[in-house]
Amino acid sequence: MLYRALADAVLLFHLLFIAFAVAGGLLAFWRRWVAGLHLPVLGWAALVEFTGWYCPLTPLENRLREAGGAAGYEGGFIEHYLLPLIYPAALTRELQWTLGTALLAFNALVYFLLWRRRQR
Repeated sequence: MLYRALADAVLLFHLLFIAFAVAGGLLAFWRRWVAGLHLPVLGWAALVEFTGWYCPLTPLENRLREAGGAAGYEGGFIEHYLLPLIYPAALTRELQWTLGTALLAFNALVYFLLWRRRQR
């Protein structure tokens, strides 16, 4: 039971990490210091998307699930949890590049607007 709870905690942290990577720049409108946390997270998320790497949280979650007697899963977090909800087809390298580019473009816009707001 402990391993399952730890695996669920890793899963929740993973989801929050992804949400922060996508939209954390918006929090910099509220508190400037958030940008200092967000930019490295954004960089890591983009690197994972562009290279096709698995986040280290994925194998950690799998090991915890297996230690708790459950089966792990193949592939990465996005393929296992998010992709079936968002996309009907399997994750391709082209789609990963599109997601990485969209991630960077959205956040570039957010930081541009933040910069313009501070210039006034």
